[in-house]
Amino acid sequence: MAELVYPPVIGACHTMFKALDLRFDIKGTEHIPAQGGAVLVSNHIGYLDFIFCGLTARPAKRLVRFMAKESVFRHRVSGPLMRAMKHIPVDRAAGMDAYRHAVKALRGGEIVGVFPEATISQSFTLKRFKSGAARMAQEAGVPLLPMALWGTQRLWTKGHKRDLGRNHFPVVVRVGEPVPAAPEEHPDTITDRLRDRVQDLLEAAQRAYPVRPKNADDTWWVPAHLGGTAPTPEQAAARDRRG
Repeated sequence: MAELVYPPVIGACHTMFKALDLRFDIKGTEHIPAQGGAVLVSNHIGYLDFIFCGLTARPAKRLVRFMAKESVFRHRVSGPLMRAMKHIPVDRAAGMDAYRHAVKALRGGEIVGVFPEATISQSFTLKRFKSGAARMAQEAGVPLLPMALWGTQRLWTKGHKRDLGRNHFPVVVRVGEPVPAAPEEHPDTITDRLRDRVQDLLEAAQRAYPVRPKNADDTWWVPAHLGGTAPTPEQAAARDRRG
């Protein structure tokens, strides 16, 4: 079936990237398979992360179907677009429906995008990974594709105003080698190994990031353990509990 909506949306995103003069450093796209199902797994630090994750599949001429919270599909603008692009709604009160939908898509040869932290990390460090991505990969018989983003939090993230001006922000993306999901292995063991891979990729992306904070007021996007003023993981967890 022809993709009537997804390609124009990608074109609009490229126009936005050009308008913002974003500076991309993307490596590892050769790990995205040209065909067949896979679960693309990324850290989550900003509201636009799904766009940048999807970029990694473009060299392989693939489209990623992202799992996203069901409320996005009810929005009068984003809802029709999300459905037309065949993304997968996740209703946390009925999560198995989304799980079955994703497994069916994977078996049909699609790449499904997952943020296993479930919500944006306000500390910009990795939170605990949920095991759903590993379980889906096992059931569908497909690999997990680990990746990490850095710099996207500067554009738009939780607790901060959008900054979509022409600021020439760098965005660094690293995609790693596939992580197998053997059916006999416990999903938690696979998830731990997957998280370690994403952590390695995140640290590589941070090392490659070409700029440092301009001044003391510009340290909010840098994790506390790297000398920034972002919340610690413990402080971020407390914020999450408060909603």
